[in-house]
Amino acid sequence: MSERRKSDKIMSTPPRRKIIIVDDVNYVLTTLKERLKSHYEIYPAQSGEILFELLERITPEMIILDIQMPESSGFDIITQLKADKKYDYIPVIFLTGNKTDRKSIAKGMSLGAVDFITKPVNNEKLIDCIESHLDPQRRQSNIPIILAVDDNPAILQALNLILSDDYKVYTLPQPQAIKEILSRVMPDLFILDCHMPGMHGFELVPVIRSLSEHEDTPIIFLTSEGTIDNVSVATTIGASGFIVKPIDEDILRSKVADVLNDYITRRRIRSANAKDKY
Repeated sequence: MSERRKSDKIMSTPPRRKIIIVDDVNYVLTTLKERLKSHYEIYPAQSGEILFELLERITPEMIILDIQMPESSGFDIITQLKADKKYDYIPVIFLTGNKTDRKSIAKGMSLGAVDFITKPVNNEKLIDCIESHLDPQRRQSNIPIILAVDDNPAILQALNLILSDDYKVYTLPQPQAIKEILSRVMPDLFILDCHMPGMHGFELVPVIRSLSEHEDTPIIFLTSEGTIDNVSVATTIGASGFIVKPIDEDILRSKVADVLNDYITRRRIRSANAKDKY
C-alpha cells in the first residue's frame, strides 16, 4: 500500500516547465542553470545552432536569449524563431549587459521579445520576470500591468523605461498580434498609438472590448496629432486619457497613475459588492 501511495504521489507531481537559455559564455549558463534548476527544467545552449538542435527534441515554454554572441546574435536568432510557425509562439526574454542601451532593447522588443533582463542578473527579478510571462494570471506584489502598443520601437522603449519602475510593462509593436498577447497577459491598462500601419489604435478597441475580462479596462491613446477629431473619436469610444507626442515623462506618469488608481478603486468596489451578495 505504501508503495502505491508513493507511486500516486509521484504521478501527481506536475512536470516542471522547460526553459532554454542561450548564451555563449559558459559561466553565465552554469550560473543561471544553478539558480533556476529548482524551479524549472533548464536546457543550456551556447549558440543558436545548439538552440535549434534542442528545439528538434523538446518544446520549451520559454527561451532566454543573450543579445551579444559571436556567431549569431540574439537578434538573428529571434528573427529565425519568429519566422517559423513551429516556434513563433514561444516567449523570448533577452539578456542584456546594459539597461541603458535603449537602441538594442528597442530593437529586441520590435523583433518580438516579451521582456529583457539586465546582467548581472538579480535572482528575485529573474524569477519574477519569468513567472510573469509563463503565468499571465500572476500578479507580482499586486503590481499593475500595462500593455503598450505602438509600431515605433523607440516609443515602446521610452514607455518601458519611464513606467517600469512602478508597473509591469509589456510592449507590442504589431497591433495585429493583440489577441495572441492577451492570451498570455492580463493588462490593467492599455496604451495605444492612434495611427499604426495595418491597424489603427481606434480599431483595436472593439477587439479588446470583445473580451469579457476587458470590457472596461482603461485605455490611454498616444498621438502625434492632438486634433479635435482624434480627441473626439477617442472620447466617443471610451478612452480614459489622451497623450500627445513627444511624451512628457511627468504628464505620462501622472495620467497613468490617475487612470489606474480610478480603475483599481472601481474594481475593488465591484469585488466587495459581489462578496456582499453572498
